[in-house]
Amino acid sequence: MTPSTTGKTRLCCLIGDPVEHSLSPRMFSAAFSSAGLDMVYLAFRVSREDLASAIEGLRAVDFVGCNVTMPHKLAAAKLVDRLEGTAELACSINVISNNGGKLVGFNTDGAGALASLENVGVRLDGRRILLIGYGGVARAVAFELAIKKKPLELLVTGRSSENAARLVRDLMASVPVQAKAIEIHGEENFDVIINATPVGMDPQEPLPLPETVLRPGTVVFDLVYHPLETKLLQLAAMRGCTLINGVEMLVRQGALAYERWTGLKAPVETMRTAAQEGLI
Repeated sequence: MTPSTTGKTRLCCLIGDPVEHSLSPRMFSAAFSSAGLDMVYLAFRVSREDLASAIEGLRAVDFVGCNVTMPHKLAAAKLVDRLEGTAELACSINVISNNGGKLVGFNTDGAGALASLENVGVRLDGRRILLIGYGGVARAVAFELAIKKKPLELLVTGRSSENAARLVRDLMASVPVQAKAIEIHGEENFDVIINATPVGMDPQEPLPLPETVLRPGTVVFDLVYHPLETKLLQLAAMRGCTLINGVEMLVRQGALAYERWTGLKAPVETMRTAAQEGLI
């Protein structure tokens, strides 16, 4: 049901390309409604060419805040007035808060990913972790891991070895962490595998890594939530891995954004239920 609005209704939104699949409007609308807040959440498909105008429009129309999704997380970080927290290190944002006309960029992706892992009892300290990807989400996860979960061994891989190496250089220049860019051949062993690429959204895309590295007991976390069971997770299940899908990540990073915008404790269960119902 579309919430009723008044002249006092406050606005929040998502910008990205595409956004049609997003569960964020459903999830945040449920959260605002449960707290009795006069707020609405909309999703806008914004091209790369229009990104700067869209972000400036947040200020002009006095939006409370905005979520930023692919492919804009890196570019958007250069368009806000300032960055705070992990966003300043990662140079990537997924949340914008309008603080009296000043647009402040944050990143809750990394914290959301760590909370998702910890919520199911996954230990990260001292583990060998493979991170697939080097874009905005991957950067946030890498910096959050390095800052919060030392010591660990972080391996970064992706289609471009140059981009993976760049992320590792940026990481090690800011945080003392054992990290390396690698190419996967299929014989390697990892304790935790995190897919931070959008590959799973298209079932026709090849796997982001050789299936031979999927071994019993390995934790496989795919940040994609649509579809709920990606090809990577299907194969990981067949090989006896421990699985985590992207819904929990969506909920956890969204809860942190909600708290930033409202100053209230996020209704996590309400948000999770709304997101899960959107996938049925």
